[in-house]
Parts: sequence; C-alpha cells; structure tokens
Amino acid sequence: MVNSEEFSKRLKIIFDYYDLSASSFAEKIDVGRASISHILSGRNKPSLDFVLKVVSTFEEVELYWLLNGKGNFPKSESPTMEKTNKKENQQTLEFTEDSHDVEQKNQVSAEHQKITSNSKAIHKIVIFYKDGTFEAFENN
Repeated sequence: MVNSEEFSKRLKIIFDYYDLSASSFAEKIDVGRASISHILSGRNKPSLDFVLKVVSTFEEVELYWLLNGKGNFPKSESPTMEKTNKKENQQTLEFTEDSHDVEQKNQVSAEHQKITSNSKAIHKIVIFYKDGTFEAFENN
C-alpha cells in the first residue's frame, strides 16, 4: 500500500526537480488541479492511472521510487550507484551488480535479439525479484 504522505513528498521533489508548480504539473500529466491538491493533502490516494501518467510523462521518474521511495530519482545512467548529495532532493539507493545479475542481463539481451528479429519489437522488459526489487530494461 502506498503511504500517501510519503508519496506527496516524492511528488514535491518532482515538482522541484522540474521547476513546476502543482498547477503546471497537473497540466503536464493531463489531470485536474483538484486531483493534485487532494493527493498532496492526503485526502485521496493516487490512482494507477495517475501514477502511470507521472512515470510516462517524466522520464527521470522510476515507478518503484515513486511508489515506495526505493530506487533512484532522477534515474541514473549506471546501475552501480553510491549515496551522494549531488542534489538536496535527490534520493539514491546503493546497488551493485554481481555476476548473476550480469549473466541474467546477457540472457535477456540474447532473448531480446531473438524476439526482435521476428515481427514485433520489444519496448520494455521488467524483471521482478522475490525480494521486492525489480529491474527494467528499455529498448532504445
């Protein structure tokens, strides 16, 4: 379950990062200003549609970070991150790859090549781990 208060704090971090007011944020993701106000006040919880609009509109926002506060904001280029204070509002999580992760990525990449050589191209693959974490691979 999403913690409404923490979710609101993460929304405000996004506002600051993109230098947006609540009103301009609502306009960008195509929702009513009242929806933003109700979420920020804790009156309403964000809907799935709302969350997906945020993630699809703002490339730097990771779904897992937005929902749970775990992960990176803004998204990092490298999967290996150390905690830094580059930005006051930036939240990071330490993550290091082990040989199993690298092997899994190579397998996913090989499968991706096989599948895309057929008729359809893959846009995104998401792997969910039993410990509650996930990795997303996008085809650029």
